[in-house]
Amino acid sequence: MSAQSVIIIGGGLGGLSAALHLRQQGREVTLFEQNPQLGGRANQIVTDGFRFDTGPSLLNYPWVCRDLFAATGARFDDYITLVPVDPTVAFLWPDGKRLALSSDMGRLIESCSKLEPGAGPGVVAFLRDARIKYDLAFNKLVTRNEDSPFRWFSKLSLGEMARLSVWRSLYGQLGKYFRSRHIREALGSYGMYLGGSPFDLPGMFTILPYGEMAYGLWLPKGGVYGLVEALAKRGTEMGVQYHTDTAVKQIDTANGGVRGITLADGASHAAPIVVSNVDVPVTDGHLLAHEDAVSKRRQRSARMHVTPGVVTFYWGVRGKVHGMGHHTIFLPDDYRGAFQDLFRNGRIPSELPFYISIASETDPELAPKGDSAVFVLVPTPRLSMLGPCDWPAEVDSIRSRVLERLRRHEVDLTADRIVTETVYTPEDWGEQFGLYDGSAFGAAHTLFQVGPFRMPNFAAELRGMYYTGASTTPGTGMPMVLLSGAMTAERVANRET
Repeated sequence: MSAQSVIIIGGGLGGLSAALHLRQQGREVTLFEQNPQLGGRANQIVTDGFRFDTGPSLLNYPWVCRDLFAATGARFDDYITLVPVDPTVAFLWPDGKRLALSSDMGRLIESCSKLEPGAGPGVVAFLRDARIKYDLAFNKLVTRNEDSPFRWFSKLSLGEMARLSVWRSLYGQLGKYFRSRHIREALGSYGMYLGGSPFDLPGMFTILPYGEMAYGLWLPKGGVYGLVEALAKRGTEMGVQYHTDTAVKQIDTANGGVRGITLADGASHAAPIVVSNVDVPVTDGHLLAHEDAVSKRRQRSARMHVTPGVVTFYWGVRGKVHGMGHHTIFLPDDYRGAFQDLFRNGRIPSELPFYISIASETDPELAPKGDSAVFVLVPTPRLSMLGPCDWPAEVDSIRSRVLERLRRHEVDLTADRIVTETVYTPEDWGEQFGLYDGSAFGAAHTLFQVGPFRMPNFAAELRGMYYTGASTTPGTGMPMVLLSGAMTAERVANRET
């Protein structure tokens, strides 16, 4: 067993990123993935000439990807062609109101002004304030491995801490700039992906809609899975070893440290460093279930507050879907009630919020000529809140309600036009990708689950044990998960000889 050997469990974006950074350190990196394809949540379904991204449907903060490839001595643009998507996202309400976000200031102000006449100054003020928050977050907080809350916050002046608006809710922060409930609801809906209600999450998370508008939304040619393929290609060039269709049974330990892994088929692989890209509670509760040293950590990770589950539909549709762009979010009349159902009441809202991505609108090669690859995502409570569920019946109900909502908006997508369908429930997501409690996006971003309050990316109790991905630092979403790989590799470099 070489002192420089590293085993990575799971080939999601966090694991793929960590593999590149660790290999750049000169370590021998071997990655094991239980599924036939790399990618984790960011996987791909190919059927009947249609190609669907299973999870992320657009790329934001492209600078994160460029920095990652640059860290390995490569140019991102040599591996990926990005296609701009603008308008970035459109929002629709049952009353027919519509808001389209854009990276073009003029178009953004025009769209907001249709909902709130004279919204221009509020738009400018909002973007100016959110930019300050964004720069503070990424320059001084997000990308730092820091275990002490005091030291983490000490990089900020008192004035900078006040600018982060951590004691004001996201919805309240938006209310400083917009009178229109529709604008506040649209920009506040990003809170769902953070695992909380905009009425509860800190105001600093205005950085999410800001980041998409400031840096644009993009589709890699070939879909988001093209990014997975590019990361794997770069890793292969650098000497990373990938093993797919290879499930890991447990992480082996001895004398207070990891010793490698045992596969489901009984084979063992030795290494003094193991990085798990499986959700932290699943890693601690299953892969390390035999290890008493991490019992306290296991208890803490099991109490982790996680983001909601999702039911996802992948529809191959004959013809074009008129009246829809690449990315549309449908919001309910009872906005506050929908969030209460998802995060407090433990039930699927009667009036569904959901989004639809039609990536073939941006890249026609993702569907047969003239047809549409349609991805529908409907949030649900996490499995432990939802309780026993008849998923086949629930899926039928959700499908019907989605199609009825489309009919109300005169969107010409009817059941008879769907020629192929794949469905993932929260149970499917959990079983296939090792997601804790069926959570689609990983650990939530509550005030006390950010930075040093989040589950750390190493086990202090077990030498050589590290974590990467959406359930550890810095957080959820593609950019954060890619940064997670870099931060985990930095931990390894600082803690291992």
